[in-house]
Amino acid sequence: MKTDLQPIRLAVSAYDRAAGWVVSLNILVGSAVLLAFLIWLSQAIELGTERSTVVLVEGIAGRGDHAAGFERDIDPPGIEELEEETEPQVEQLLEAMTEVVTTQSAALDAMQTTMFSSAVGTGMGDSRPPGPLGEGDDIIPRGERWEIRYLSNDLRAYAEQLDHFGIELGVIGGGEPLVEYAADLRKARPATRQGPGDQEKRLYMIWTEGALRRFDQQLLRAAGLRTAGRIVVQFYPQAVEDRLAQIEMEYARQNGRTSVTQIKRTVFGVRRQGAKFEYYVISQVYRAIPA
Repeated sequence: MKTDLQPIRLAVSAYDRAAGWVVSLNILVGSAVLLAFLIWLSQAIELGTERSTVVLVEGIAGRGDHAAGFERDIDPPGIEELEEETEPQVEQLLEAMTEVVTTQSAALDAMQTTMFSSAVGTGMGDSRPPGPLGEGDDIIPRGERWEIRYLSNDLRAYAEQLDHFGIELGVIGGGEPLVEYAADLRKARPATRQGPGDQEKRLYMIWTEGALRRFDQQLLRAAGLRTAGRIVVQFYPQAVEDRLAQIEMEYARQNGRTSVTQIKRTVFGVRRQGAKFEYYVISQVYRAIPA
């Protein structure tokens, strides 16, 4: 049987070429989109890497449990400071006492009269500020040298800044024995709580000027807290205080200062950084401390 074999020719049609181009273009576009998404994801999400935070500890003088005053009472000498003396004989001691009483009776009467009739203490107290007992360094406390400025014309945007830093608002006084707090300030009804003032150890700020004081009052009233006749306070978490101290010292080093004792005043501002907020130094004033 005779079979004629015909050659078979394979060729790519115009349709196949067009389909190939479409598939290649889809892969290219998809890869570019995936790459852009990964770049955005790396910036938007913080990985759980452990970071070490340097906490700046300032050695500020404190009076401990000493009474507040305007000078410093002289501490009595210790036993180790007393010179060794030999006790005189009884006859010599009686003779000396008789002579002193005879010649100094007027002075003794005057001293006794003052001592027993006066009900007013004569001690000078302790001029150091409240805090753990110690001499410390010549540092202006943070609460006295720091000023923080918020820039916002919108109540909700301002509340967003406070919530981002974990700041609580509080009201003190007005006949109330406890401090009343408000948090989660962006909510229509912020969360509230109460606590004794003597247990509050956080850094706090009080408005001295500016229109944002009214925003604090509005947020507290929205939480159902009374503000009339009371002091409005902002309480700062320890982590925020530590971060402010770091920013302050970094700025001081950039201006040739090496110690916090040289800083008289630091003014901080708040700015948006992506979806978050951050503090920065607006200005800094330095002390004239002799070397």
